[in-house]
Amino acid sequence: MQGNFSNKAVVFYSIVVAFGGFIFGLDAALISGTVRYITAEFNLSDLEIGTVVSAPGFGVIFALLATGYISNAIGRQKTLLIIAALYLVSAICSVIAPNYTSLVVARFVGGLAFTSLSLASMYIGEIAKPTIRGKLASLIQINIVIGLLAAYSANYFIFNAAESGANWVVAVGIQEYTWRWMLGVEIIPALIWFGLLFKVPESPRWLVLKGRDAEAKNVLDRLVSVNESTQMLQSIKQSTSAAASANKPLKEQVSELFDMRVRMALVIGFTVAVVQQVSGINAIMFYSTTVFEQIGLGTDSAYTQSVIIGLVSVVATFLALMLIDKLGRRPLMLFGLFAAIVSLLSAAWGFADATYVLTETNLAQLPAAIDTQLLQSLIGQTFNSDIDYREALKVVLGDVIVRDNEGALLQAAIQINGMLVLFGIMGFIAAFQFSIGPVMWVLFSEIFPTHVRGIAIPAVALITSIVSYLVQQFFPWQLKNMGAAEIFSFYAFCLVIGLVFLIKLMPETKNKTIEEIELALNKANA
Repeated sequence: MQGNFSNKAVVFYSIVVAFGGFIFGLDAALISGTVRYITAEFNLSDLEIGTVVSAPGFGVIFALLATGYISNAIGRQKTLLIIAALYLVSAICSVIAPNYTSLVVARFVGGLAFTSLSLASMYIGEIAKPTIRGKLASLIQINIVIGLLAAYSANYFIFNAAESGANWVVAVGIQEYTWRWMLGVEIIPALIWFGLLFKVPESPRWLVLKGRDAEAKNVLDRLVSVNESTQMLQSIKQSTSAAASANKPLKEQVSELFDMRVRMALVIGFTVAVVQQVSGINAIMFYSTTVFEQIGLGTDSAYTQSVIIGLVSVVATFLALMLIDKLGRRPLMLFGLFAAIVSLLSAAWGFADATYVLTETNLAQLPAAIDTQLLQSLIGQTFNSDIDYREALKVVLGDVIVRDNEGALLQAAIQINGMLVLFGIMGFIAAFQFSIGPVMWVLFSEIFPTHVRGIAIPAVALITSIVSYLVQQFFPWQLKNMGAAEIFSFYAFCLVIGLVFLIKLMPETKNKTIEEIELALNKANA
């Protein structure tokens, strides 16, 4: 009975910690539905809207510089509590933000909490047995995609409610404050997570690093059988006895990352961190409504397709969860990256083959805010790229009108193989969530030795965050200046390079303890 109870305890603590991924997913995807409203209300440029969307990605860069040191100093559980509080403060301040600057600041604060992903990966890796560690670490990605689905669904519901003009909608302010209602969805889940974290014990590995062996033994007794806990305690003490890294200055901890014994793990972590984000996943996730408007679906259909993205993400991630401890990390990663490349190239091909032609019939379908008389000179002209079409529109309508009605203007003129592009985008999402999405966090929880985990996992997560920030910040500008076809082709090219590197570097880590993985990587590095 002890073993069954212990397994339940490990699963419960892992679910609670991984719930931070759900909050992250909400924060990441809710903003996608607000872009058109925020842009119009604050009259934002492409780079300014990029700053609003990417502000959390900028904030997490600063947080990750200190997260490893803080989690080593005060513990994993207390650091998670601080992170949950930051999510809550950010959500409230975003809802009440009176202007562009305050909204950016509020979202920046939320970004300080994005370290919940790396810290959850670290914590789960420190409490779970090797046989179930892959599944439990994958809970982070599952929570992320469920959070994405919840956000897209909430945005869809709020958008349609606002468009309905119903009396109750007007009464509660959804029509007037649509984007604020969307961002407010995060508040209650963040509060729930903050409360649940008080039930989570401290990591036994951190307690050993601090010399608190008795407390570590008590925690291990709650996770595994008494006999197993004694063996695990000895194993942990042996792997950390020479390091005591938690008590060293930050500079010394960072220097240990470049020790020969850690170098191979660091190279692998760095490669995976970069590859995950140069795929463009967060450009599609954070700007999903904008991306689907480029196909000419219209704003309503764009919100619907975003919900479908969420569903695809959930299904693919659950499939990865079922297979990651059977097939292993390496097959999932390599197959998924290949499928992602094919999918991105399909989307790029669809956009490259698109043309844009305005007709009299299409003009009649445009919103009343657009003076269709100004568009008469463009009727019958064929534009071979979205960039050329937008530039022609700006000449006759002006930047503001084109910006505020971009979805309708694209829908009116585009001639595109929409199914090819949709297949490409949905295929990419499925491939990502089946492979590098969950596998990255599992690898991070496994490949780093105990004595550097507190600094190593935040360090590679920092690399992920820097690349993610750059992708988010410049995507609106790239879309207007490079075009959709070139962007998707660029993402595919980056993944080809990443796939080549990972074929050579990536080890198989399933069913191995952290200490066994350390030995294997040391041999590979010799």
